[in-house]
Amino acid sequence: MNNNIIIAVFRTNKSYGRWDEARKFWGLNINHTRDLNRMATAWYGNQSDFDSTEFMEPSTDQLKPTDPAERQYLLGQVSLMTWAFVRSMKRHLSPPDEDEDDYIAEIRSRLSPTQADAIISAAHRPNRALYDLSVAIERLPMHFVRKDAINKNLSIFEDTLGGSERLLSSPVPLFYSRHTARFLATWLLFLPFAFWEPFGNSWNHIMMIPATTFTGVALFGIEELATQLEEPFTILPMQGFCDKIGANCDEIVSWAGQDMKE
Repeated sequence: MNNNIIIAVFRTNKSYGRWDEARKFWGLNINHTRDLNRMATAWYGNQSDFDSTEFMEPSTDQLKPTDPAERQYLLGQVSLMTWAFVRSMKRHLSPPDEDEDDYIAEIRSRLSPTQADAIISAAHRPNRALYDLSVAIERLPMHFVRKDAINKNLSIFEDTLGGSERLLSSPVPLFYSRHTARFLATWLLFLPFAFWEPFGNSWNHIMMIPATTFTGVALFGIEELATQLEEPFTILPMQGFCDKIGANCDEIVSWAGQDMKE
């Protein structure tokens, strides 16, 4: 009995490890999308050298007056393309055609026709969205050192995307799952023989039935949990993550920046 529980728990732990790794990737996405938009908003328009001293030759232009309309548009593009990346990543990791129509509808409703067509028609949609985000960052008027700091988040996005693709393309071998299920089924088939003597005091050994049923439900329940956890992207609330990221980024870029009043 103990050996079977150990086998079932070992399998569940391995499956949970896959789920936990996938959840951490999305946690990094949430954290660094906020970080990216925070820096873009706070540093917008700062093109001068640090501390008003000459940073490099030739020195960069001094700070120019901020155009509120241009600021709103450019930062809005950063927020929008941040959302487009995580939404494209969600679609990329989902089963084929699971939310294709919803994805296309969302992208077309929020992006310009040119941007939407470019992402939807791309062979690798998250990469295209990440490229568009990089372009949006490059258009921001700020010192190039600050842009480099913002762009470090994009490298992290590439890592989370690559790690997620690794999990998606490396499923648990089917023979491993089948072997565990077959072993449990065989063991449960012979379990009544082990229960015969312990339940000899009950009428006609009747208590073997609930005992065997309970044991089977418990062990196969653990097996089913492991099977579900093996495919973390089918159970993670990725749509909720995307909606949360989009709302957070829109809020951040709406805040007043340098030389602007709330």
